[in-house]
Amino acid sequence: MKAKRRRHDPEFKARVALEALKGIKTIQLIAKDFDVHPVQVSEWKKVMVDGVPSVFGPGSGKAGAEDFERERTQLHAKIGQQAVDLDWLAKKSKQLGL
Repeated sequence: MKAKRRRHDPEFKARVALEALKGIKTIQLIAKDFDVHPVQVSEWKKVMVDGVPSVFGPGSGKAGAEDFERERTQLHAKIGQQAVDLDWLAKKSKQLGL
């Protein structure tokens, strides 16, 4: 029977890749410590190195704040609409004697 594929969360991948970037241990030793294949460690290290410039790129911190504010505004509008609907339903139920 074939073994199931393991799925690793981003935090685990980052921890392994960071360990590989430090260069204190060999890739083989890191792979053994984290119970993953050495090729996988190398791939995660490469992905991390390639992705680092985007962390310090323009607008990296502001994008999250703008998304938060946009979502917050949408949620406030939805809450207001629900309050209006609730008031209307209460008024209608009184008119119908419910």
